[in-house]
Amino acid sequence: MTRQIILRHPDKPPLEDHEEDLRWYCNSMGFGSGRDTERVAPAIIATLLRRYAREPGIPVDEIAADLAISEARVNHHVRHFLESGILFRRKKLVCIRGNSLCSLVREIRKDADRIFDDLEEAAAEIDALHGIPIRPK
Repeated sequence: MTRQIILRHPDKPPLEDHEEDLRWYCNSMGFGSGRDTERVAPAIIATLLRRYAREPGIPVDEIAADLAISEARVNHHVRHFLESGILFRRKKLVCIRGNSLCSLVREIRKDADRIFDDLEEAAAEIDALHGIPIRPK
C-alpha cells in the first residue's frame, strides 16, 4: 500500500492557543486545510485526543455524534487519515497512530527515514551504473 503524507511548514501561531495550535499541527501534516473550511479534520483529531484517556479508539458514529455532523462526513475525513497512515482501525474503532500526536510524528519520521534510506541505496546503484563516483559521507 502506498501512503502519502504531505508536510507543510506554515508559520506557527504567535500566541499559545490550543485550538490554533491543533489547526497549525493539522495544516502542517497536510490535512484540515483547503476545502475543509469548517475544520472538520482538526475537530476529529481533537475528539480522538479528548476521549483517548478513557478510550483508545472511537467508532465513527460516536465521533459524528460528538461533532454533530453526519457519519458520511466523518468517514470522508477518516478515509483520508487512514490512507495517509495517520489513523488506523482496530475493528470498528478509529485510533490515532502511535496513540498520541507526538508518537505519530515519531512514527512518520521513522517512515521518512526508511524511505530516504531506500532512495539513497537506489541512487547509489544508479550512480554506479552510470560511472558517477560517490563522495564519502
